[in-house]
Formats: sequence, structure tokens, C-alpha cells
Amino acid sequence: MTTKPVAPESKKSKKWPWIGIPAVLIAFGVLANLADHEPRTQEPARAVVTEEAPVDVPAALPGLGAPVRDGKFEFTVTDVVSGLDEVGDNPYLIEKAQGQFTVVTVSVLNTSNEPKGLSPNAQEMYDAEGRKFSADTSAAIGLDTDVAIWDEINPGNSVSMKVVFDMPVGAVPAEIDLHDSMFSGGTRVALR
Repeated sequence: MTTKPVAPESKKSKKWPWIGIPAVLIAFGVLANLADHEPRTQEPARAVVTEEAPVDVPAALPGLGAPVRDGKFEFTVTDVVSGLDEVGDNPYLIEKAQGQFTVVTVSVLNTSNEPKGLSPNAQEMYDAEGRKFSADTSAAIGLDTDVAIWDEINPGNSVSMKVVFDMPVGAVPAEIDLHDSMFSGGTRVALR
């Protein structure tokens, strides 16, 4: 009996699993990312009276004397003084400005049920040109204020905080961004 030679089996390419695994991982990543986002709600359709598309006009910012909230604090800007060469109520703690100081006085109420820390350093100022300025806490130390650097405010208590900004001469303070903490979203108040 003669045996016929058997042709060797052809080896199938096994490359597809290596290509498929990364593709599956990418797909899972995309789906997981989509699942983390909140669903968007559609705004109701607007009636258009004219042929021009409606323009969204930003709402006017609250101003001096208007209470605003961010996190657990209610802020009310009560005063703005600008164009100061130096600040300090104590003659040994007078601070000279690089440009000019602007001092914003803010009443802060703790609306939570527990003590909450407040820092003037978490506040930011914007001038009329849109430039952002950070608070100058070393200049605020010499001022007569309840909170110069940091303080813990008990629930229901209100304090007065003077926030000092060193701005270029001629800069016009336009808005202050008030923050419950360095990590909060903040709320803006118009200063002019």
C-alpha cells in the first residue's frame, strides 16, 4: 500500500486578534467617556421675527450691593477704592504699590451649617482690558479688616474682607471674581 503524501496544513494568520484587541479597548474607552458626561438638554426653539438670527446677549453682572453666592458663601461688594499709591492703617505695615492699589471691600456670610475657611488670595480681579490680577495679601495685612490672609468663619456669621490688587497706573477695575475656595467656580460682580 502506498501512501499519498499529505500536504502540510496552511497556517492561518493570527494577526487579527492583535489588531482587534486595541480596537476593542479604544471603543470601550470612548463609550466610558460618553457615559461620564451628563446628557445635554435641548433649549426650546426660539421664534424668529426678523430674518436675522437672534443674538444671545449676556446677562448684566450684579454690581455693588448685590448679594451673590459661590459655594457656601454669600458675597456682597460694598466698596471699591482705586488709584492708591500705598495702603496700611498701621505705620509699620505700610505697603507701596508697584503701580496703583485697588481695594475692594466685601461682606462675606457663611450660609452653611459648619465652619468654612475663607481666603482673600482666592479672589481675582479683571480690568477694563480683560487682564486678570491676583490678590496682594501682603498689602492687605496692614489694613483694618476681619480677614487679611485666611480665616475660618462659623455658620451664619458674616465678616468684612478687604481684597487688595496691585494694578498698573491707569488700569480701570471692571470685575471681581469671588470664590468660596481656590477650587470653586466663582461668581463675577461688576465694579463700575
